[in-house]
Amino acid sequence: MATNTRISNLPESANANATLSKEEVMRYSRHLIMPEVGMDGQLKLKQAKVLCIGTGGLGAPLGLYLAAAGVGRIGLVDFDSVDLTNLQRQILFGTSDIGRPKIEAAADRLRNLNPDIQIDQFESRLTSENALDILKNYDMVVDGTDNFPTRYLVNDACVILGKSNVYGSIFRFEGQITIFGAPGGPCYRCLYPEPPPPGLVPSCAEGGVLGVLPGIVGAIQAAETLKLIIGKGEPLIGRLLLFDALAMRFRELKLRKNPECPVCGEHPTITKLIDYAEFCGVRGEEAANPAQTTVPEIAPRELKARLDRGDDLFVLDVREPHEYQICNLGGHLIPLGELSRRVNELDSSREIVAHCRSGKRSAEAVEFLRSAGFRKVLNLKGGILAWSDEVDASVPKY
Repeated sequence: MATNTRISNLPESANANATLSKEEVMRYSRHLIMPEVGMDGQLKLKQAKVLCIGTGGLGAPLGLYLAAAGVGRIGLVDFDSVDLTNLQRQILFGTSDIGRPKIEAAADRLRNLNPDIQIDQFESRLTSENALDILKNYDMVVDGTDNFPTRYLVNDACVILGKSNVYGSIFRFEGQITIFGAPGGPCYRCLYPEPPPPGLVPSCAEGGVLGVLPGIVGAIQAAETLKLIIGKGEPLIGRLLLFDALAMRFRELKLRKNPECPVCGEHPTITKLIDYAEFCGVRGEEAANPAQTTVPEIAPRELKARLDRGDDLFVLDVREPHEYQICNLGGHLIPLGELSRRVNELDSSREIVAHCRSGKRSAEAVEFLRSAGFRKVLNLKGGILAWSDEVDASVPKY
């Protein structure tokens, strides 16, 4: 049975002085004729303040639906620029936006969709130094990020400030949605007390994502946000919704608040924001560029010169077969996951240059081969992406 749920930092009813203009009544008429929303619910939406962390795959549908629904004040946090690869899924942007800061393109699109709302822009990376100041002025937060340091940062800041965190994540064909930090409900650390080892979970840039998936997950995040604001229905508090687009199946897991959670438990030990890059095992440049490594490298132009000279180099491609079909440098293909059992195909007396898309997986291959006794092995710095930029622009980037 549907129940009404009120989040502590939202009013129980709309401000008596709030009104809708004639144009707003027309714009939101399909809401107003629903008894679950009505005038009171629409006025709550108009007075609500929601912060969206990220304007990418999840933030794109989320921002569109929150703006269309009439959420009166929407904050956007992003520091990235629109890239051609974004357009497969980030429906806020168009081809003409390539190269523009995402936050500018997003704000323009949302203001065009609904000029009656306020859009706040924070063109910066969310950090331990600025998170509390940015989050404190909003009723709730919607997390559309794609990395573990920022997820833990958003979670801890929300718990400290008493804000609900509408969480979503995506990978390939699968998505997750829940609400963290609601009164009496669990937080992100209750589900994931520790982050995974660096490199264990690939990003969407490394593993891919079905273009429509963030639209589905982001739309569900938007629905949960609207429900929290109007105080209707059964929100995903203490429930983790799992979606498999390949099987077209939803599953639900129960989540419990951990009384020993270091942030939201009975005796919290984390009462201020910490260094989340260190907590998640990434430092400095690695936090912004996971492909940064310390293994021996060779630059694309140097590799090209040596190949042109006829040097005896063995080019090892550690990507997947479907990536090899997109583009290749003519090297010997052994996917990283098969390298340990196919290492006998390599000649340790020859100089080996390993490469992948960006240099991250091939760096892992170099580390493995060096631990297996190979001494003459190098990583192609920046992978095929750098090769396309610096050597041969006809090689497609993906």
